[in-house]
Amino acid sequence: MTPFKLTDELVERIRSLIENQDDEQLRSLMKEFHYADIAEITNELKGDEATYLIKLLDSEKTSDILTELDEDIREEILNNLSPKEIASEIEELDTDDAADIVGELPKEIVNEVISEIEDREHAKYIVDLLRYDDDSAGGLMAKELVKVYENWTVTKCVREMRAQAENVTRVHSIYVVDTEERLIGRLSLKDLLTVSTETHIREIYIPKVDSVNVNEKPEEVAKIMSKYDLEAIPVIDEIGRLVGRITIDDIVDVIREEADKDYQLAAGISQDVEADDSIWELTRARLPWLILGLFGGAAAAYIMGGFEEMFSKYTTLFLFTPLIAAMAGNVGVQSSAIIVQGLANDDLKGSIGSRLIKEILLALLNGVILAAILLLFTWIWKGDFMIALAISISLIAVIVVAGFVGTFTPLFLHKRGVDPAIATGPFITTSNDIFGILIYFLIAKLILGI
Repeated sequence: MTPFKLTDELVERIRSLIENQDDEQLRSLMKEFHYADIAEITNELKGDEATYLIKLLDSEKTSDILTELDEDIREEILNNLSPKEIASEIEELDTDDAADIVGELPKEIVNEVISEIEDREHAKYIVDLLRYDDDSAGGLMAKELVKVYENWTVTKCVREMRAQAENVTRVHSIYVVDTEERLIGRLSLKDLLTVSTETHIREIYIPKVDSVNVNEKPEEVAKIMSKYDLEAIPVIDEIGRLVGRITIDDIVDVIREEADKDYQLAAGISQDVEADDSIWELTRARLPWLILGLFGGAAAAYIMGGFEEMFSKYTTLFLFTPLIAAMAGNVGVQSSAIIVQGLANDDLKGSIGSRLIKEILLALLNGVILAAILLLFTWIWKGDFMIALAISISLIAVIVVAGFVGTFTPLFLHKRGVDPAIATGPFITTSNDIFGILIYFLIAKLILGI
């Protein structure tokens, strides 16, 4: 199968077909594409063109397309659909995706859309899911699953499973509950097929089953599913009742969104933005950290101003100021990036104290090696051993402090409930630039006896 590639020619062709209302040709063309590819095409269309395409195609396909669209395009399309048309799209989706779309609708039409859904159980499930916080396992889960009761016989179990499976896109696991709907285990298909039809489920189910609480954070759910290589995980409420399941496709979205967020924080972008957002939205996201960098640079300049006398006597020190600042920023970002990655993957072991000691020793080793190289270079270049020694010792101190700050800051932020990814961006770079320059001139002043 040839991978889909979106081209300007394809987009223009589709626009031309829409403009000419050549529905037959347009339907024929869309049959060639996966719904995710059609979503990619639709994102390039204007609002009225996108709406025309969605109304033309069958709801069985367009419902999946809607879940893949950019939020602003989806919002514009939904605004152009009637509550009945939206309901027909919603009915084709799993409850988690359906609830996500309903949750984006204006409050005044949500009830109208829900009332237009013919499958009342589906509508009930959507209403149930809307009660959960988006940033929770409950807001992520779907209600579709296969469950059996411990007091059922194998015969009844198989019959009920067939009925339930009709509404489940993919059956990952069969969950076992007691008479009060509490999750107590899972069922092996092999065991189900190799025992007597009159055997009760309580005699063959597997009591060990991983689950998450309905209030668990999505990031924690992702860690559990990744650790145990799970394709799906059941969700229970506060008293252990089975209320839904989360599948791997939802967790992939969580991981991707978290990675995008962390990457933007590390780059000094304070809000979730995309390249196509407005200039004002992009400015609001970038400006706060740029202002921090501006104040940091001004503070560094102020510090340097206090050592003007030393500059006039030892101009060589001035030449190495950018190197010291750059090394401080680089080491700080390296240290914080490793810690943030470890926190995200839940790989960090031991106490904060032991982690700091390890990072300081590592920074000291790197600092000594780099300082030795710099000492030799500066001594040969300028012919002044004391100047070279002052710069080299300053470099060691700056690297050690930068390693400490880069390690301690994300650990501290994590303990305080703040996203530690913020520590890998301009915050660390700016703070280490200031500390680095101050340490550099103080040590140089001390060694050179100024």
